[in-house]
Amino acid sequence: MATKADKIFVNLPVKNLDKSVQFFTALGFEFNDQFTGENATCMVVSDSIYVMLLVEDFFKTFTNKEIADTEKSAEVIIALSADSKEQVDEIVNNALGAGGSPLNDKVDHGFMYTWSFRDIDGHHWEFIYMDESAAAQG
Repeated sequence: MATKADKIFVNLPVKNLDKSVQFFTALGFEFNDQFTGENATCMVVSDSIYVMLLVEDFFKTFTNKEIADTEKSAEVIIALSADSKEQVDEIVNNALGAGGSPLNDKVDHGFMYTWSFRDIDGHHWEFIYMDESAAAQG
């Protein structure tokens, strides 16, 4: 039997929960108050994708491993779809304006367009627009 999950919960350590909420609010994300407290919040990406932003000390209670130093290493690349190239640009520009930092240059393959940034805690985010009809012809 194949494993199938209906939802994904990405857990990310953050240094300052309030600043992280402000940052992601500037990108247009909303939060589920039911799963928000002083140590964590649930950022709603879609009906089936959630990002749990966990204060570092609270995050440490879920693992016996060290938290990755995002200045030196990447623990994950969070890649999310966008509806258009313009939306990719808008989200990344909003991230940069809210205190995020540039990571990779825009990449335009014609059928696929990507651009990425680091959030205020150094996590790698990438937004992707894919014209599936053009990709199928390719």
